[in-house]
Amino acid sequence: MENSLLQVFKEYPHLAAVISIGISIIIAVLGFIPSVFITAANILFFGFWNGTLISFAGETIGAAIAFILYRKGFKRITSNKLQQYPKVKRLVDAENKEAFYLIFSLRLIPFVPSGLITFAAAVGKVSFIIFCIASSLGKLPALLMEAYAVYEVTSFGWQGKLLLAVLAVGLLFWVIKKKK
Repeated sequence: MENSLLQVFKEYPHLAAVISIGISIIIAVLGFIPSVFITAANILFFGFWNGTLISFAGETIGAAIAFILYRKGFKRITSNKLQQYPKVKRLVDAENKEAFYLIFSLRLIPFVPSGLITFAAAVGKVSFIIFCIASSLGKLPALLMEAYAVYEVTSFGWQGKLLLAVLAVGLLFWVIKKKK
């Protein structure tokens, strides 16, 4: 996927950042597509720091727009239905400082779907400003780790990628075993 995106960036270099941010917004609104391929394309095309900055801008703007759309479209419909899920209910009911810390800490965890956090916050009681600040601050370390990992993987040869895949599978089995 990032190869296709890189090709678009090369064809329209003067619009590459805008295209990247636009795709990040669409991904944030859809809520279930991982953004790692955009981060990879940004880093490969713009370099590590500029690519990371563009990815951060896209994810931050995307989360803010998704929050507004979710709040307008789903708050009345789903807020009662979400009350039956205790873990989501905590974020839905959170306000002010508690909401800030919940959103911030959930954004730090790379395995928690970003769209779920945005959705739960949007149908909850948290204000737009608190959501944006907590979400952005929480995304920053996670995005830096993701960008660094993408950067390192793209500079690996096939041996390094194989080693990384074996380690990832081993870690997955370890997590599953610990969970049980």
